Amino acid sequence: MQVSELMSREPVTVSPDQTIGDAASLMARSNFGFLPVGENDQLIGMITDRDIALRGAGAGKGPETPIREAMTQDVCYCFEDEEVESVARNLGGQKIRRIPVVSRDKRLVGVVSLGDIAVRGNDHDAGAALEQIAQPGGIHA
Repeated sequence: MQVSELMSREPVTVSPDQTIGDAASLMARSNFGFLPVGENDQLIGMITDRDIALRGAGAGKGPETPIREAMTQDVCYCFEDEEVESVARNLGGQKIRRIPVVSRDKRLVGVVSLGDIAVRGNDHDAGAALEQIAQPGGIHA
C-alpha cells in the first residue's frame, strides 16, 4: 500500500513569518500537534507544540516570536508513492509520529501519521514503529 492511499490531504500550513502565537492558536482550534512551514510553495520546516514550548516559551520567547525562530528546519518527509511499511520504519527510526508527504517534485501534498497507519494501514507496521518511538532519544531529545 502506498502512502497516498491513507494520508491526510490538503494539509494546513503556516509561514515562517507568522508568529508562534498564531501557530499555537491554529493548533488549538484544529487539534493539531504540528504544522508544516512553507515558503514559496516549498516545505522549509515544521513547527510542533513541543517546539513552541521548548524553543519558544522555554527559551523566554513570547507569542510574537516568528515561527522561523522556533521551528524544526531539518524536515523528515516521505514521498506519496512510497510504501507504507517503509514510511512506518522511518517514523520509528526517527522517533516521530507524523510526517509531511511530498510529491516527487517536492510539493507538499499531505501528512501521514502513525494513527493513519494504525487505522487504515497495517497494524503490525504501526506497532513496530510505535515500539521504536517509545524508546528514549530522537530529534527532540
